[in-house]
Amino acid sequence: MRLAFVVGIMAIGLVASTTAQADYAVVMFKDGYCRPWSDSKATPIHAGWKYHWVGLKSWGDAAHKKHYAMKRHWCKEFM
Repeated sequence: MRLAFVVGIMAIGLVASTTAQADYAVVMFKDGYCRPWSDSKATPIHAGWKYHWVGLKSWGDAAHKKHYAMKRHWCKEFM
């Protein structure tokens, strides 16, 4: 009985201690402006958008990719 209790507590602790998988993206809207997006499953409500990159690990990676796209003139710069 104690062994089952300990195993149950350890399983709950293991599930609680795992980190959530971040899923950042870079979205380009139809007017040509790009921005980092915090969840690729939660799509923008505006029509005419597309992903440039999906599955990035952090907001910083998404911002870096956005600046990369702006340097290559794939996206417009923000004023």
